[in-house]
Amino acid sequence: MNNEGFIAEPYRIKSVEPIKLIPREEREKKIKEAHYNIFNLKAEDVYIDLLTDSGTSAMSSKQWGALMMGDESYAGARSWFNFTKAVQDIMGFEYVVPTHQGRPAESFLFRTLMKKGDIIPFNMPFDSTGAQVLDKGGTFVECVKDIAYQPLEEAPFKGDIDLEKLEKVIKKEGKERIPFVMMTITNNTGGGQPVSMKNIREVRKLTQKYGISLYIDAARCAENAYFIQQREPGYKEKTVAEIVKEQFSYVDGCTMSAKKDPLVNMGGFIGLHQKDLYLKILPHIILNEGFVTYGGMSGRDLEALAQGLREMVEDAYIASRVHQVQYLGDRLYELGIPMVRPVGGHAVFVDAKGFLPHIPLDQYPSESLAVAIYIEAGVRGIGLGKLAFGEESQMELLRLAIPRRVYTDRHMDVVVEGFKKIIKQKDKVRGIKIVSAPEVLKHFLCQLDLI
Repeated sequence: MNNEGFIAEPYRIKSVEPIKLIPREEREKKIKEAHYNIFNLKAEDVYIDLLTDSGTSAMSSKQWGALMMGDESYAGARSWFNFTKAVQDIMGFEYVVPTHQGRPAESFLFRTLMKKGDIIPFNMPFDSTGAQVLDKGGTFVECVKDIAYQPLEEAPFKGDIDLEKLEKVIKKEGKERIPFVMMTITNNTGGGQPVSMKNIREVRKLTQKYGISLYIDAARCAENAYFIQQREPGYKEKTVAEIVKEQFSYVDGCTMSAKKDPLVNMGGFIGLHQKDLYLKILPHIILNEGFVTYGGMSGRDLEALAQGLREMVEDAYIASRVHQVQYLGDRLYELGIPMVRPVGGHAVFVDAKGFLPHIPLDQYPSESLAVAIYIEAGVRGIGLGKLAFGEESQMELLRLAIPRRVYTDRHMDVVVEGFKKIIKQKDKVRGIKIVSAPEVLKHFLCQLDLI
């Protein structure tokens, strides 16, 4: 931050990739051909792609250079040791299990810890994480504070677990059926909202009381640490790196999709403090991913990830990253667009139910809005509501997830202009119906149509 209080990107652009905005008539044709499911669109037909911040970041010159240092030895590669040391230095975990992305990390941890009929409390799991629990024969329970379900209400840490809810679940189900509790930081499902350090400590104290393990879904742990630095008393003078490491000192382990905060296009891992659990997981890695010192990644992937872990905790970088997300959120908020407030760390979550009140919930307003903003501006977002999370979903949100170090604020202005067009004719936005869909993870694979 300079003396005038403006934050500029703490990097220069060295390489660019051309993008283009295809004509509106073509966009209408393309979304129809995609059966109105934004996942089915070709990336080349999207102008500004805010579908996800996962695996879509731009790597730094040091990361690209690290690729050339990759040691592709099958076992004991130098790159493995560099990667492990980075995890130990940044996050404090002695034992590291590499995986090719976050979902296998969840799968291997859950299948090792869970048995059929178990209950897993979360603040809020994302759809794929919840599906991993169901796949292992368990059930997940949301224990987030009630304010998380109130998009327009302002609070600094809307991702916090409600301790009374959590203890009620433990007492009702019995600690024998609850092998672990998991906190997602930041809480993606609830709008990218952070969890306070105070809450992490309190949840740790409660789980220790009942002899239950505590884990973190760490995909956006650096963004979470930035919010702690900015909002929680006692942390203003601490670096993001110091806060990240403290977060993990209170838990038994983590799963990490390295495609988010660690700034790589592919990769993940499990971080653990316990050697016995580490040894139990290793056979699953060999069977499903590869040997334990590469786990589905090449040596060059491990080198890029090691560098990305160190870059994700640089204060100037993370401030710039979150600032861009907030820039888009503030511009949309100025237009009167309802959204999850305060703005999260990786995405703007528009309250589609509030923005399109004429579309009933059984016509999926978040998917309707996703179609509308693509047609109007060539922007791809993702609906996160009833279609993604099922009938029990309490919110209908359109997530506009911003890739790291990829777009400029001018691109964000294009998104804003698209919403200006929708505002003028939002009563004409039509609802959506399901034509066909699988039983699980419907929004990824369903075919839809306009009503």
